[in-house]
Amino acid sequence: MLTVEKIGGTSMSQFHTVLHNIFLRPKENPYNRIFVVSAYSGVTNWLLEDKKTGAPGIYLKFSKQEQYEYALDELLDKLIAINQQFKDIGLDQEIARKYITQRIQDTKSLLHSMSEVLASGYVLKNNLLLASREILASIGEAHSAFNSVNIIQHHNIHATFVDLSGFHDSEFLTIDERIRKSFKSIDFLKTITVATGYTKGTEGIMREFDRGYSEVTFSKVAVAVKADEAIIHKEYHLSSADPVIVGTEEAVPVGNTNYDVADQLADIGMEAIHPKASKPLEKLGINLRIKNTFEPEHPGTLISKDFKGTERKVEMIAGSDKVVIIDIHDSLMVGEVGVDLNLMELFKKYNISYILKSTNANSISMVIWEKQKTDDLINELTSRYQLVTVKDCAIVCAMGSNISKPGVLAQAASILAKNHINIESVAQSLRQVNMQFVIDRPSFKKAVCELNKALCLEKE
Repeated sequence: MLTVEKIGGTSMSQFHTVLHNIFLRPKENPYNRIFVVSAYSGVTNWLLEDKKTGAPGIYLKFSKQEQYEYALDELLDKLIAINQQFKDIGLDQEIARKYITQRIQDTKSLLHSMSEVLASGYVLKNNLLLASREILASIGEAHSAFNSVNIIQHHNIHATFVDLSGFHDSEFLTIDERIRKSFKSIDFLKTITVATGYTKGTEGIMREFDRGYSEVTFSKVAVAVKADEAIIHKEYHLSSADPVIVGTEEAVPVGNTNYDVADQLADIGMEAIHPKASKPLEKLGINLRIKNTFEPEHPGTLISKDFKGTERKVEMIAGSDKVVIIDIHDSLMVGEVGVDLNLMELFKKYNISYILKSTNANSISMVIWEKQKTDDLINELTSRYQLVTVKDCAIVCAMGSNISKPGVLAQAASILAKNHINIESVAQSLRQVNMQFVIDRPSFKKAVCELNKALCLEKE
């Protein structure tokens, strides 16, 4: 069975475990597997910006032309230090050092040339900055993929390095064309293939998908080679609730679910897979398995297109306390056609996609990410409608592939009420795969724990 497997940055940084639990685990035949790897944990943050805090990386220094070459030298020292962590499992330190040193030097030369073009004023600055972001992003995955192949080969297993970054070629290929060309001549039955999570393409993978690019590469590779199964190795199971919140004993691994539920998770920031990466897999009927890197014997969670649980039950509780609810009230709304359209056009103007929407005759409430709220948005809303209320809140969701049974919504609401948690807004579509409750922020963790205990761990 041909599998395409993705390994995330946190797992890659613990490559001792990854090596033995994933690469070396099949004793009889280690081949017929393609791995798409992320950069080691933290490296892409150094290159671009911190994904969580927004703290600037080398990209900002280049955009401001502020000592980016010195920053690249500092990065090289950090990457060589990472290499040293894998000396005991076979990474050839000299070969690895030469590879990443040359890559950094070539990057500096390329960025220097781009700086001169920027200074000339003959091209649009934004286009070159987007290109520089692509170049910088590719370094992390090239580093980790090259090292992985070197280590695997040390253990007498044939491995092939596929650098999809196209750093040293000038071919004008789309992302899909580059992937097809790169894998065309490989005999997967005779080698482990390790590819970079970054792929160079004329459309620009960062422009299209930003920091979700490695999962998009993973998905496109699986589609290109018509994989029998796609696998994502994470540092945790896809569980009934976040183990950090409810504890590992109360977080039960989910055995099966479908892509619809996976989309619901992604919508509230709890990605099993980036939604733009899941669609090609779903369309082609390729099942996706989420596995825990540190429990290799566990089958993980199988996500498929048509799965529907035989038991009508909530599978997962998830949510976020980093959202706000915006309520637009106007007495002229009632019976008025196009109110929603006007509001959505305004949200499109500010590039905002809402998480939840509930309405009545005179009000529309929408939950958005807190980081998307801006004074300009609120001021424009206020200028158009009678009353605009903005409130920090949390959203907690009960999800499942088969939760359309009488009483589940009432049971969830009852659990929240018994724990003195007020529901400020609620939404559920006819498809009934996701019940969404807006609550006050301080109650978020308690709500997740109590709903998980009552709905996911219940015995029938």
